[in-house]
Amino acid sequence: MAGSVNKVILVGNLGRDPEARFTQDGTKIVNFSMATSESWKDRQSGERREKTEWHRVVIFNEHLAEIAEKYLHKGSKVYVEGQLQTRKWQGNDGVEKYTTEVILNRFRGELTMLDSRGEGGGGYQAAPAADGPDYDAGADTGAGAGAAPAPGGGPQGGDLDDEIPF
Repeated sequence: MAGSVNKVILVGNLGRDPEARFTQDGTKIVNFSMATSESWKDRQSGERREKTEWHRVVIFNEHLAEIAEKYLHKGSKVYVEGQLQTRKWQGNDGVEKYTTEVILNRFRGELTMLDSRGEGGGGYQAAPAADGPDYDAGADTGAGAGAAPAPGGGPQGGDLDDEIPF
């Protein structure tokens, strides 16, 4: 079907520590469960209500997998951008089962840590998947693609007394 889009964006918290496994050729695959929640005030009772959805996330990008395994843990707040994929498998009882997962493929997918350093999130914000000589998944610069802008809108560590160009 021409013109279709399969893109998922989630912001939520990990429900458990990431788990790493390896394919037969040694490629690392990391997966974790992630919760997203919405809350509202019930019109009839006036009580606060909350609904939580659980999502299974699978990372096939080796750079992002390494970051997730090293820096993420249960409770970490993350931004995830990937694709939905449903796979069929057979349970121990012989019954076919289906699982829908958010997939971060090798070239499509983004993982950004949203916790501050003080909250135990590691403070590293990973850029989208990239395979180039300038991409360093282990760099903890705090700036660059996927990093949050510095407070005040200026560059991190820059002089805030500079003139505004408009």
